[in-house]
Amino acid sequence: MSDLASENIESSGKLTESPFRRGADIIQKVLKNLPSTPGVYRMIDQGGAILYVGKAKNLKKRVSSYIKTAGQSSRIMRMVSLTRSMEFVSTHTEVEALLLEANLIKKLKPRYNIILRDDKSFPYILITSDHEWPQITKHRGGRSRKGEYYGPFASAGAVNETLATFQRIFPLRSCSDTEFQNRTRPCLQYQIKRCAGPCVELISREDYLTVVEEARSFLSGRSHSLQKKLADRMQTASDELDFEQAAVLRDRLKAMAHIQSKQTINLPKIDEVDVIAAHQEGGQTCVQVFFIRSGQNFGNRAHYPSHTKDDEPADILSAFIGQFYDGRPAPRRIWTSHDVGDARLLGDALSIAAERAVKIETPKRGLNRELVDHAVLNAKGALARRMAENATQRKHLEGVAAAFNLSASPNRIEVYDNSHISGAHSTGAMVVAGPEGFEKKAYRKFNIKDKDITPGDDYGMMREVLTRRFIRLQKEDPEKAGPDSSGSREQWPDLILIDGGQGQLSVVQSVFDKLGIKDVALVGIAKGPDRNAGRERFFMTGKAPFSLPEKDPTLYFLQRLRDEVHNFAITTHRAKRSRAIGRSPLDEIPGIGGKRKKALLNRFGSAKGVEQAALSDLEAVDGISKRTATIIYDFFHEES
Repeated sequence: MSDLASENIESSGKLTESPFRRGADIIQKVLKNLPSTPGVYRMIDQGGAILYVGKAKNLKKRVSSYIKTAGQSSRIMRMVSLTRSMEFVSTHTEVEALLLEANLIKKLKPRYNIILRDDKSFPYILITSDHEWPQITKHRGGRSRKGEYYGPFASAGAVNETLATFQRIFPLRSCSDTEFQNRTRPCLQYQIKRCAGPCVELISREDYLTVVEEARSFLSGRSHSLQKKLADRMQTASDELDFEQAAVLRDRLKAMAHIQSKQTINLPKIDEVDVIAAHQEGGQTCVQVFFIRSGQNFGNRAHYPSHTKDDEPADILSAFIGQFYDGRPAPRRIWTSHDVGDARLLGDALSIAAERAVKIETPKRGLNRELVDHAVLNAKGALARRMAENATQRKHLEGVAAAFNLSASPNRIEVYDNSHISGAHSTGAMVVAGPEGFEKKAYRKFNIKDKDITPGDDYGMMREVLTRRFIRLQKEDPEKAGPDSSGSREQWPDLILIDGGQGQLSVVQSVFDKLGIKDVALVGIAKGPDRNAGRERFFMTGKAPFSLPEKDPTLYFLQRLRDEVHNFAITTHRAKRSRAIGRSPLDEIPGIGGKRKKALLNRFGSAKGVEQAALSDLEAVDGISKRTATIIYDFFHEES
């Protein structure tokens, strides 16, 4: 890729033209110095936010198409109208431009691009090869460890279920190398016949490696030959009256058949393919991805890209594929439900990233097309369920607006709660809900930092949490413009729901008065008499407390919000408490790392033993110098 070749042309002077003409004139000025080479361009608005990222085989020709009024969609017209500057990067080839475009879209999330928002990594099954006794384990993330990776699987649940059954067939160790080396007797996995006990040599290394190779064969799609081999061994054991071994092999064959019966798709002739199908309805699109490896279905996942109503399924698939495989290896073949216009270019780009040939095709007939149609059917069902859920969610939000006399249905509700035990490990929690349900990526946790807050002071904790939250919000988005193109800004809520009564509400109201915030609705929700769910009372500034009918759907929705933040707060608190319990006083001593800590614990048995040790005893520990011993001794005896 060549060096940055950027042009930043901004509007100046007083313009009286139409908004589209204004943007088109700025683009016209850019064209004078634009090369006729491949590259990537960015369209930028008046505030510096990225509106759109695009690629081009010929930058000058592609960008010039935006200044024509004829045949432009409403989306392009709006985008050009908002454009105030442009930036460019020249590349050597169109393939490089495509790779850069996908990377920038994923990073910047421009408003007018089709955006894949769910870009989580997928889990794999890993059989390691960096230890003399290979381990089988679930793996997610970079492939830094030596071994064979099998997948991807659609979810962690799919991997866990497969591994649980898989270890009944191939009893390989799943423990870490450290745990393996330190065992003196077999663990529970051996007792339930999920491990052969290599840690204490209950199986020879030769036999263990045979099981490893069988596992690799099964995961590589050679299951039928392996089943025949095991069946022959079972028959031989039975003929030799070794009924115990025959029963073991019989159980392995049953477990293998169980895994295969779970496969809704079983295509032995298909080695490695991802099936990507789109279904569009009501201005929304669902993209289903099926992972087929070694003739087996490793699961599927639904995605809902962000796009405008003008975007066609083929365009959505093209953008989806580029972003989906940015940072993850593509399979040798990708089958799509719609013809992708730049399929060959996309395939070349993915081939460079994967360092092997990748081909994108749209099957037209036969078994391959049936598989694609099956994926389309799944996409259609998933989109119908999502639209139904969204419709129900919108009704709930309308009910909230009516219950609290809001001017419109809230787009963002923030719910707050605190958790502690006798004031210890105090934490605050915030959950967020909107038209698409709970927005878990927007959840926040707050460690209470103010040392002057009395332990257990719920009002003080709530005051700190809301103050920190909205001071930050005022700094990041004082104009309440919402998230920028990169999604980096926080979003202002329409409604704040506090788990508590009049006291908590008064604290939050005082925070808002101090910060000058007046246009965010505040509501406290408190359980009724005897803390019975269904008899909640609601508190709003300037209004008498009130309740909703027991069977009101809006009440159930508000209870869900309250329970969600309560559970999130408790989970956060427990995690903080567990970390504190697992810490040792030795962790706080400067200069004491893992090696010295281990030496001290081996010598004195516990942190308490180290605390009670004499200075001369500390100096006698291997790896502890006189100076370090003095530091340790002074740490525990500072006051005396």
